Amino acid sequence: MRCSACGNLESKVVDSRPSDDGTSVRRRRECLKCGNRFTTYERLIDTSFMVIKSDGSSEAYDRDKLMRGLLIACAKRPISPEQIESLVDDIESSLRSESKTDVYSKDLGSMIMSRLVKLDDVAYVRFASVYKHFNSVEEFAEALEELNR
Repeated sequence: MRCSACGNLESKVVDSRPSDDGTSVRRRRECLKCGNRFTTYERLIDTSFMVIKSDGSSEAYDRDKLMRGLLIACAKRPISPEQIESLVDDIESSLRSESKTDVYSKDLGSMIMSRLVKLDDVAYVRFASVYKHFNSVEEFAEALEELNR
């Protein structure tokens, strides 16, 4: 693993823990050059999902792409990276339990939003504004009204 501070490739594992659901391993590492400590996650890469977009095209499911979108929606909110990881793990687990190989982007977005609304209202509205392609203030207001129901 490359050190996040100095870029050195040599580090040692200081602590290693399995995740709660057993799908990944969290490792604390220490750079052998500068002593910086950083965290890495190790998980089995599962590329068996294809995401079918609204225009009919499809692409391989990309966990990192989903994480980036959620991190943007959750920026400056009281949500830890571990909570976001857990949300994504839960979605992937649901898809695996249903033995799905293809998932529509609309269904994936709905899965994300149903979990995100329980986590944080502001992050939910941020994500919804991109996911639902709000074109007006009225559409934005409707999303806020849905939260109050």
